[in-house]
Amino acid sequence: MIPPLKPYLYRPLVAAALEEDIGHGDVTTQLTISPEAAGVGVILAKEHGIVAGLFVAEEVFRQVDPDLDFVPHAKEGDLVDPERTLCEVRGRLASILTGERVALNFMQRMMGIATATSHYSAAVDGLGCRVVETRKTTPGLRVLEKYSVRVGGGYNHRFNLSDGILIKDNHIAAVGSVHDAVTKAKKSAPHTLLVEVEVTSLDELKEALDAGADAVLLDNMGVEQLKEAVSYSKKTRPEVMLEASGGITIENIRQVAETGVDIISSGALTHSVKAIDLSLEIVG
Repeated sequence: MIPPLKPYLYRPLVAAALEEDIGHGDVTTQLTISPEAAGVGVILAKEHGIVAGLFVAEEVFRQVDPDLDFVPHAKEGDLVDPERTLCEVRGRLASILTGERVALNFMQRMMGIATATSHYSAAVDGLGCRVVETRKTTPGLRVLEKYSVRVGGGYNHRFNLSDGILIKDNHIAAVGSVHDAVTKAKKSAPHTLLVEVEVTSLDELKEALDAGADAVLLDNMGVEQLKEAVSYSKKTRPEVMLEASGGITIENIRQVAETGVDIISSGALTHSVKAIDLSLEIVG
């Protein structure tokens, strides 16, 4: 089971989303729904998906109206079918309707990421290769999106620029070479941080290994080139972690994993994932 996020990480996100959506007030609800009217709303899955974000939806309704009762009917990580009730919200109908869209927006996005990650993770099952996301996340929502990757069976890359040393193409261009960039980083890096470098060819891989890189990101390499890179690295410095990235799809991810890389990273898990279709319906 994935540990739940601490509330301080998502409460400000919910508050900002509600402020954005409600503005000066939900005028439609105010004009049509009596403040005293009470009822029940349920959030339903409209397609197959992995549940993620129930606690965020609960926080949405709590911030709209602390007197609302939120009752989950599923758990984080559950695989659900269409028409499955994920939760119900009981209390003032006006409050339920005001919080509806924000709650759905969060859950649809989070479930989409968890579901896509589950497909990628299942595709490499048994090969000892981890599927991770990248920093290509929605600004401000990274903590929720990376959490959703974990719910879907994936793992997290660095959370931000201070979490790890990853020398990319523009760093190399600015310094002059893979070897010089790795050497400079290794010279001053804290002992707690690995030095990873992105390479696009076997020659650059050799430079990285010679310079003492702890991990190498094999960027946009085809399957045959990846096999060569893995073979050379394992013979030369078997302790070095190898990450494949670039052009990863659900169709080719297993072939990539079969090359022997340790990690496969894909920005598609967060930057272009399809939201899971959900709806909120008033049932009482």
